[in-house]
Amino acid sequence: MAVKNETVNCIIGEGSVFEGRFYVNGSILIEGKFSGDIKTDDQLTVGPTGKVMTDIEAKKVTIAGTLIGNITASEEVNLIQSGKVLGNITTPKLNVAEGVITRGRVTITAGKTDSLENIIKDSFGDDAEKLFSAMSKPAKQVKQKVDDSPQSKKK
Repeated sequence: MAVKNETVNCIIGEGSVFEGRFYVNGSILIEGKFSGDIKTDDQLTVGPTGKVMTDIEAKKVTIAGTLIGNITASEEVNLIQSGKVLGNITTPKLNVAEGVITRGRVTITAGKTDSLENIIKDSFGDDAEKLFSAMSKPAKQVKQKVDDSPQSKKK
C-alpha cells in the first residue's frame, strides 16, 4: 500500500495493535489498529485494513482504511476508494476517489498561509466587510448584499 518508489520505514501490520505516542523520521504504513499520537515528517499511509484513532500530522497522507481524527498534511492528502475519514482535513492538495466516505470540514490551503479573511479581502475589496457581516446568513442573502453594493452597481 506504500506509494510507489518510496521506502516504508515503519509498519504496524495487520492484526497488530499500537496505543501510545509514535514519532517517526520517515514513512509509516498502518495495516493494524493504532490509537494515540502520531507524527511523521514524511508519508503516512493507512492501508485498507488499518483502523486509526488519532490526529495525523505528516507531509503526505493516504487513507485507504478508517481514520477517526483530523489530518494536517503539508503537501497532499489522498483518499483511496475504500477510505473512511471522520474528522477535518487541512492540506494544500486533496485527491478523493469515488467511493470514499468522509465527514468533517475540508480546508484546502493551496500553499497559502494568509488567513481566509485576507484572501477574501484581496478578492472582494470593499465588499469583503459586507460578506463577513453576512457569513452566518444563507448564501442567497449574502449574494443580495454584494449585488446591492456600490461597486457592483458601477459595473
